[in-house]
Amino acid sequence: MSKSKILLLLVIVGLVGSFIAFDLQQYLTLDYLKSQQQLMADYYQSNTLEMTLAFFSIYVLATALSLPGATLMTLVGGAIFGLWWGLLIISFASTIGASLAFLVSRFLLRDAIQNRFKDKLVAINEGIEKEGAFYLFTLRLVPVFPFFMINLVMGLTTIKLWRYYWVSQLGMLAGTIVFVNAGVQLGQLESLSGIVSPAMLFSFALLGIFPLAAKKIISSIQERKILKPYPRPKTFDRNLIVIGAGAAGLVSSYIAAAVKAKVTLIEKYKMGGDCLNTGCVPSKALIRTAKLVSQVKHGQDYGLQNHDLPVDFAAVMQRVQRVIEAIEPHDSVERYSKLGVECLQGEAMLTSPYEVEVNGETLSARNIIIATGARPFVPPIPGIERVDCLTSDNVWQLTQLPKRLVVLGGGPIGCELTQSFARLGSQVTQVEMLSRLMIREDIEVSSYIEDKFKSEGIQVLTGHKAVLFENDHGVKRLLCEVNGEQISIEFDALLVAVGRVANTKGFGLESLGVQLNPNGTVQGNDFLQTNFPNIYVCGDVSGPYQFTHTAAHQAWYASVNALFSGVKKFRADYSVIPWATFTDPEVARVGLNEQEAIEKGIAFELTRYGIDDLDRAIADSSDHGFVKVLTVPGKDKILGVTIVGEHAGDLISEFVLAMKHGLGLNKILSTIHIYPTLAEANKYAAGEWKRAHAPEAVLKWVERFHSWRRG
Repeated sequence: MSKSKILLLLVIVGLVGSFIAFDLQQYLTLDYLKSQQQLMADYYQSNTLEMTLAFFSIYVLATALSLPGATLMTLVGGAIFGLWWGLLIISFASTIGASLAFLVSRFLLRDAIQNRFKDKLVAINEGIEKEGAFYLFTLRLVPVFPFFMINLVMGLTTIKLWRYYWVSQLGMLAGTIVFVNAGVQLGQLESLSGIVSPAMLFSFALLGIFPLAAKKIISSIQERKILKPYPRPKTFDRNLIVIGAGAAGLVSSYIAAAVKAKVTLIEKYKMGGDCLNTGCVPSKALIRTAKLVSQVKHGQDYGLQNHDLPVDFAAVMQRVQRVIEAIEPHDSVERYSKLGVECLQGEAMLTSPYEVEVNGETLSARNIIIATGARPFVPPIPGIERVDCLTSDNVWQLTQLPKRLVVLGGGPIGCELTQSFARLGSQVTQVEMLSRLMIREDIEVSSYIEDKFKSEGIQVLTGHKAVLFENDHGVKRLLCEVNGEQISIEFDALLVAVGRVANTKGFGLESLGVQLNPNGTVQGNDFLQTNFPNIYVCGDVSGPYQFTHTAAHQAWYASVNALFSGVKKFRADYSVIPWATFTDPEVARVGLNEQEAIEKGIAFELTRYGIDDLDRAIADSSDHGFVKVLTVPGKDKILGVTIVGEHAGDLISEFVLAMKHGLGLNKILSTIHIYPTLAEANKYAAGEWKRAHAPEAVLKWVERFHSWRRG
C-alpha cells in the first residue's frame, strides 16, 4: 500500500475513532435533537449563514465517513430549515458526502479488488458500463438500501465520478423529500416509529415501484424510437415467424405451437438444418462405422485375430444417408405440421421488423426469430479455389475414398473426420496452424489425442501455416510454413474444417440494420433480442456456442421471450454448457478446465481418476483416459470437469446435472452407481477427492475409539 493510501486510512481511522472515543453519537439521537430543537431554531434565525454552513459541513463529513445519524440529521434539517431550503442543503450535502465516500473507496480498495476478482467482476463491470446509471438510480430510490454501502461498493466499480454524482443527486431526491418533509413535522414525532406510518410506508412503496416503472417507460421509448420508421400493422397474421429450420428454428416453432401461438417456420433448403443433413447425424454415423473397422483391425484386444476389414466406401456413405433418412421424420414438415406449425419452403426476406416476404407473399408477425445457422468457413488461401476443397457440408457426397487426404484444421470437426477417414483407409495428414490440436482443451488432452492419432498412422502437423495450394496438371500440393521454412504436401483431396461463419446475408438483415457482432454473428442481448426489440436470434447465427444443444437451449428463451414479451422475460442462462468431441477416445467437458482456470486466475483443486483402473473399462478393453475434476479449494463444489474416454459425452451428463443444481462431489459419491458400468468413473473421481480430504485428526480419534472397544 502506498504512503498516500496509508495516510488517508490513518486520517479516516482517526476521525471515526474520535467519533467513538468522545461518544459523539449521543448528539445524534432523537431525544437530544428534540431537546435542542428550539435552541437551534433560534440560533438559525439570528445566524442564518453560520448555521447553514455548519450544518452543511457536518452532514458532508458524516456522510463521507459513513457515520450513523444521516437520517436524523435529515429530519433535523427539515425541522430547522423548512422543506425547500432544507431539501436544497441536504440534497447537495448528502451527494457531495456520498461522492467523497465513493472516491475514498475507489482510492483505497478498487485496484486490489479488481485485480483479485477480475474474472468474477467482468460481467459486473460490463453491466455498470451499459446500465450503471440505471442500477445506481434504482438503488438510490429505495431507502431500505444502506446508502453508505452503495457508496463503498460503487467505488469498486468502473462508473465515472460525474455520472455517479448526478445520478446520486437525482436518485436520492425523492427519498430526501420524504425525510425532510417528515423533519418539518419533527415536533409532532414522539419516536422514529412515527416515520413508519401508513402514509410513509405508502411513499416508500411508491419509491420501490418507481424504478420498475421508469425502466419500463425508458424501454418503451427506446423501442418506439427504433420501430418508428416502420408502419406497424393494425393486426398480425401470426404471433411468430421463424426463419431457419435447424435445431434452433425447430425448437422455437415447436414451443410456439405447444403454447397455441400461430407460428410459421420458413426453410429454404432442408428441414433439420446442418445437424441432421451435414453435421451431427452423418458425422456420428461415419464415426461408428470407422470405429467398427478399427475394432476389427485390433481384434487381438478382444481375444480375436486381427483383420484388415475391406471397406466399401460407397456402401459406408450409403449407410450414412440411410441414417439421415431414418431420423428425417423427427424433423419433417409432416411432423411439425401435425404439431401446429405452418412450414414453408422458400427464401425468406425481411422487409420490415414485422414483415417477411416468401414465395411472393408477404407475411406479418408480432415477433420474428432469426435461426439461420452457420456454414463452413473456407479461408482465402491462395490457390484454394483450384483444388475443389471439401467441407463438412459436401464431404457426404463422396462415393470414393480419397487415397491421400489433407484435413485443414485441428478443432472438433477436423479431428473427428481426420480419425474417421484414416480408419476407413485414407492416408490422412492433419494440418493445424496453432501449436496443438483442440486448442480449447487442456494441453494434456491435446497431447493424448495427438498421440492416439499418430499411433493410428495419422500425420499430425501442428504449428504449420497453410500459405499456398497448387494444382499442377492434376497433382495437388499444399505449401506450409513452419519455423520459417516451407514444406510441400501432396494430396488427392482437401477437407477444410477451420471453423464456421454465421449465415447473416441475403435475407434482409443488412438493409434493415440488424446489428452484428465483430465476429459476424447477429448481436443479441441477454434476452436474445436484437437491436429491434421484436426480432430475436438464436442458434449458430448468434453464438456464443455453436452446438446443437445450445441452439435448442437458446431457442426456448427466444421463443418464450418473443411470445410473452411485455408480460415476462427470461435471461438466457449459459452458466453450465457442456460439449463433446467424438474422437476415439471421446473428449467431453463442462465448466472450467485447467488451462482456463489458470488463465483467469481462479483458484482450484484438481482431482484425477484414471479410467485404466475401472473394471468395466478393463472388461471392454477401453481402459484408457481419465476424469479430471476442478473444485473450489477445500470444498466439493465443482468448477469444471473434463473426461477423456469411452462414452465421455454420455458420462459428463452427471456432472452437468450436479453443476446446474449445485450438487457437490459428496452427493455424487453417495449416489449408487450400477456395477460394472463406465459411469462408476464419476463416483470414483468423487472418491479420489474425498480421500484427499479425509479428516485425519478425527480419524486418529476414531482409531483410538476402536482400539478402546477391543479392550
